[in-house]
Amino acid sequence: MIRILSSIALVALFATPVFATAAFAQTPPAGQAAPQAPSAYYPAPPPLQAPSVQQGVPTTGLSSPLPPTQKVERTEIAAETEAQLFIDARKIVWGRHAKIKGAKSGDVTVTKQGNLWTIKGKIESVAPGTEGDWASIDGVVERIAAGVVTIRGEVAFRVAKVEKGTPCKVAGTLTFRRSGKSQVWRLAEGDNPCDGTREGFDLVYEKPVEKKPVPTQPKRS
Repeated sequence: MIRILSSIALVALFATPVFATAAFAQTPPAGQAAPQAPSAYYPAPPPLQAPSVQQGVPTTGLSSPLPPTQKVERTEIAAETEAQLFIDARKIVWGRHAKIKGAKSGDVTVTKQGNLWTIKGKIESVAPGTEGDWASIDGVVERIAAGVVTIRGEVAFRVAKVEKGTPCKVAGTLTFRRSGKSQVWRLAEGDNPCDGTREGFDLVYEKPVEKKPVPTQPKRS
C-alpha cells in the first residue's frame, strides 16, 4: 500500500511541471493574439461536391427562350440611322479563332417580317486545328437604338475541346454594342458559359454592292 501511494505521488510530482509548461506556452504575451489552433485542412476543408458547370444544349430546333406571353411582336426603332446600318449586317466574326491563319467569317441575315426584324446566322471555323467548331445566332430583334441592338434569342458555341464538343449557349436578352464609326456590333454577353472564355462574337456591317445600270448600246443599222 505504501509503495502504491509513493508511485502516485512520484507521477504527480513529475507531471505538474509538464502541464504548467504547456499552459505557459499557450499563453500569448501581452498585446498579442493567441496562436491559431492547428487544423487538419489548409486552408479549408474540401467541398463535398465540385461546382457544377452549366452545360450547353444542341442548337437543333432552336425555340424562343421567352414565354408565349412575352414574345416580341414588334421591333422598336429608336434610331433610324442605326437600323439602316444593322439591316446590312452580313458577316459574323468569331474572336476565338479569328487570329488563326486561314480563318474566315460566317454569314448572318437580318430580315424584316412586317414590323418584326429577325436574325439568323452561323460561322463554321475552317482554320487549321479548329475544323468542326462553329457558332450561331437565332433570334428576333427587340430594339434598335444608337450604338445598341437588343436581340431576344440564342447564341451557341461549339468547340471540340470544350465539354467534349457539346454546344454551349447564351440565351435570353442579348445586347450587341457598336461604338463611334465602327461597323461591328459585339455581343456583350459573349462569355462562354462552359469555360468562361470571352468569345468575341461580332456582327459586321457589309456595304451592299451598288449595281450600276448598263448603258443601252445603240442598235446598229
